[in-house]
Amino acid sequence: MLSLNFMRSTRQELLRLLAQKSFRLGNFKLSSGAASDYYIDCRTTTLDAKGAGLTGKVFFEEIKRRGWKPDAVGGLTMGADPIVVAVSVVSGKLNGFLVRKTEKQHGTGQRIEGFREKGARVVIVDDVCTTGASTVQAIEAAREFGFEVVGAMCLVEREEAKGRPSVEKAAAPAPFVSIFTANDVRAEHIRQNHDTEPITIPTVFAVAASCEVCGRPAVTNNPRNLCAAHRM
Repeated sequence: MLSLNFMRSTRQELLRLLAQKSFRLGNFKLSSGAASDYYIDCRTTTLDAKGAGLTGKVFFEEIKRRGWKPDAVGGLTMGADPIVVAVSVVSGKLNGFLVRKTEKQHGTGQRIEGFREKGARVVIVDDVCTTGASTVQAIEAAREFGFEVVGAMCLVEREEAKGRPSVEKAAAPAPFVSIFTANDVRAEHIRQNHDTEPITIPTVFAVAASCEVCGRPAVTNNPRNLCAAHRM
């Protein structure tokens, strides 16, 4: 069994990669239609050679820690696709399946692709949980097919979008677990960029702005909104 320190270091390494490759600050319109000052594209991490391995390890270790003992992992295409493959490969024993958004209109017309053993214990995975709609769709499709859903997981949860209650309701009595929150990734992203800046930063006083790290009043907005404690 992997040591606790190894698990923590793997998790931290995945967080660093997400912050570096997948997180962006700016003005964005989400698929839900809502506006956001940041965007997370987990696929730039989960489809990265190193990121895929880290993702598989972190998800598989969490699944083992929870004692779910599933036969397979799966989720709604396409955010779940690289996670499903990574967990299956790293585990060496968990099968994978993908859930189509709609049943295909040719061939067998099936919605579940890959592992298809009715009554099997499965864990539903997703990359980002915002409203939770994609995770809920996967849960409902898995149960409709005949799987027993024993857990649901996402890589990053956007807590401010309040999608958790919908996922928890759909997954119940199975639990819903997020590996990271968006705030975790945001804080690491800011830390990484702060660490690479010159020590001397010109002061440009911000107007009605808060520190991006702690929320206290900002004393500079060059190059970002930071308070006195975090500008150094």
